[in-house]
Amino acid sequence: MSTNNVLFDVPGPKARARYGVYSALTLLAGLAGLAVLYLGFNRTLGEGAPSLFSAQAWAPNPDGQWTQAKWAPFLDPATWTDYVIPGLQNTLTAALFAAVLALVFGLVFGIGRLSEHAWIRIPAGAVVEFFRGIPLLMLIFFTMALPIAINQLLPVFGMPPMTPGTFQVSALAAVVTGLTLYNGSVLAEVFRAGINAVPKGQSEAAYSIGMNRTKTMWLILIPQAVSSMMPAIVAQLVVLLKDSALGYIVAFPELLRSFTLIATRYSNVIPAAIICAVIYIIINVALSRVAIMLERRNSRRGRPAGVTAEPGDGPVPAVSVAEPGPSAGGVSKEP
Repeated sequence: MSTNNVLFDVPGPKARARYGVYSALTLLAGLAGLAVLYLGFNRTLGEGAPSLFSAQAWAPNPDGQWTQAKWAPFLDPATWTDYVIPGLQNTLTAALFAAVLALVFGLVFGIGRLSEHAWIRIPAGAVVEFFRGIPLLMLIFFTMALPIAINQLLPVFGMPPMTPGTFQVSALAAVVTGLTLYNGSVLAEVFRAGINAVPKGQSEAAYSIGMNRTKTMWLILIPQAVSSMMPAIVAQLVVLLKDSALGYIVAFPELLRSFTLIATRYSNVIPAAIICAVIYIIINVALSRVAIMLERRNSRRGRPAGVTAEPGDGPVPAVSVAEPGPSAGGVSKEP
């Protein structure tokens, strides 16, 4: 049996015919869905609308979302300097701070869950599971409401409430805190799984040469775990960047909120949504390419002898090469 057919059987004539019918139906359903979206946002669909087979139904309706006037605001530099670029800067700022803090949070609590001491392992596991189980939007709301909660608890302990304005949480701090706690808890599990995936022989070899558990963790296990789990870490950071769009709920002026203001001002919801989606796609595809590059770099590890080894690769076996021609004494000499 050919190796190409082990996991996949070549379809017969009837199966190919079925696949062709399924593909055609899927294509028609997709085209129908796009047509409904176009006509719906063009306001030429429904009762009182022109016939679907007329040119009037498919021509851009002045009251719809597809006219040139709806796209014109994005040709104005003021739209980009006043709305898009500031919103993009705020999104990247929140994502950058949250990414750094989430990595630190995940590394600390991921290692804490692997501790031999129960007084460290159990609280670390409780924190990770708690923040993993709470929706991100609720974490953002709870952070914004923290001053109100503190003011309500102070009288319980016999303390006077704080004066207004003494302690406030900004929208940026609320978004960064929510992203850090939620994504950091997910990254903690990623780090824990990566450390557990390192072969036990690595730690046993470290113990045999006199390393303690702390040195083994930081010098042997963590570098290998981070290297192997880097694609998963970058993928979670992509999720973190997309989740920063929830900041518009607490009036954080991020990218999605900026496009919401544009859509409200110019009544061009669909063009604004399309441009916003394109920007998010470009950023996320760039980050995904970084993950793919790191995955390919890791896949090149452990190459055979004769290939230049990268740092961290295993030892390359020596190859005996005989010199051409006999040496003195009639015996071939090897280096």
